[in-house]
Amino acid sequence: MTFSLAVPNKGRMKEPTVGLLTDAGLRFETTDRALSVPVRNVDMELLFVRTDDIAELVSDGVADAGITGIDLIAEHGNGLTTLVELGYGHCRLAAAVPNDSPIEKVDEFAGLRVATAHPHATSKFFADRNIDVSIIELRGSVEVATKIGVADAIVDLISSGSTMRVNGLRPVGTLIDSQAVLFCRADSGNEPEMQQVATAIKAVVAGRNKRYLLLNAPRAALDSIIALIPGLNSPTVVPLADTDMVAIHSVVDAAHMWSLLPRLEQAGGSGILVLPIEQLLP
Repeated sequence: MTFSLAVPNKGRMKEPTVGLLTDAGLRFETTDRALSVPVRNVDMELLFVRTDDIAELVSDGVADAGITGIDLIAEHGNGLTTLVELGYGHCRLAAAVPNDSPIEKVDEFAGLRVATAHPHATSKFFADRNIDVSIIELRGSVEVATKIGVADAIVDLISSGSTMRVNGLRPVGTLIDSQAVLFCRADSGNEPEMQQVATAIKAVVAGRNKRYLLLNAPRAALDSIIALIPGLNSPTVVPLADTDMVAIHSVVDAAHMWSLLPRLEQAGGSGILVLPIEQLLP
């Protein structure tokens, strides 16, 4: 039976998702109108649907797995499990109040009317903390709810926070830190097909966060350089024709390269080469 993966058909998560699947080795063509797209080299189909609908489609068994935001999985409720965090689509579900409100944190929300497009996740957050609030469900323009007197506070997604500032709101707490994830039903996470998909995608995500580092160094500087780049386990050291020199190979965090390169140079490294990693299974 063909494995089906539900993915966003538009919005800020579509292009990163298509790029991720392509980097994982899937070969397919997309069009603006196609709902179901076959994968040419794997027995799989991609279902391009609304991001908000993906959790429901997976829960109902229409799709075997999906890619969407953590916030939308939380909004759907139980029965779904995250397989891989994908490292894009970062945002947070945050509570905010008008700038002139005396409230400084979500613990002070008792008795307030809270407008949100995430009623389930918001209700659960406050219920878990025994904070009694009235949830007002809105599907659009949540940021103006306090201006028109519909609510005393809001819970909404924040990326940069600029929209809230424009509407005279200030965040006072985070309910959920969200990003794109690969997920499935909780009862299907151990199936071989699911694990194969998760492994391929996990390898791409891991590779994007690392770099392959090669450099030459005097043998006398070896200990100092190894201390700077421990690698996944330990660096590979290769003797060179010049017996006073060695080549050092290692996998390092991409985020560390900015500060690491000048330190390697100062320690005696030369011929430093940094390469991207397409896929990595630590």
